Amino acid sequence: MKPAVTAGPDIEILSQSAPFSGRATLRLVTFRHRRFDHAWSAPITWELWQRGRAAAMLPYDPVSDCVVMIDQFRLPAYAAGFAGPMREIPAGLCEPGEDPEATMRREIVEEAGLTARRMHRIGAFVLSPGGSDETIEIYAGEVTAPPLGVAGVHGLAAENEDIRVVVVPAEQAIAQALDGLLPNSVATIGLLWLAGRRALLRELWR
Repeated sequence: MKPAVTAGPDIEILSQSAPFSGRATLRLVTFRHRRFDHAWSAPITWELWQRGRAAAMLPYDPVSDCVVMIDQFRLPAYAAGFAGPMREIPAGLCEPGEDPEATMRREIVEEAGLTARRMHRIGAFVLSPGGSDETIEIYAGEVTAPPLGVAGVHGLAAENEDIRVVVVPAEQAIAQALDGLLPNSVATIGLLWLAGRRALLRELWR
């Protein structure tokens, strides 16, 4: 079970319970928080989906100027109306006590069959601040990309993963992100960052 939410100088926890706990915890929290006028808010009850820390990597080959992306079926995305596989970048939840960089070095092998020689931290982001505590650390990773196109299927059989690896020219992937064609927010964040830092990475990593 994920830890209980603790009070702070500007938040008072009135009650909380965890009606469900699995890999993530669903917690029902009633709280008050300090308003901008310095008064306390009325009691508010929110459902909090506790998933914890995660990490993601945009694998980039500075020599071929390509990115390595993955496709996989996502039930929540399907339920939201996005049919078919989701175009993403490798990512995963951190194990308890695991550093996000270590998470990504593990996940990039499992999901894409790649090894990152160097990593550059892009930033930390809260994925759904209105409903979940999941915070993701995103990195760019230096890799040697396979040839353009589909580069195999990976994933852990024990977790029923079916992950297709796709190599895309960086210019093409960035254009898709800029045009709003990638509904996966983590992939879009990584590619928009690459749009502004690509020349610097090519200078540092070549």
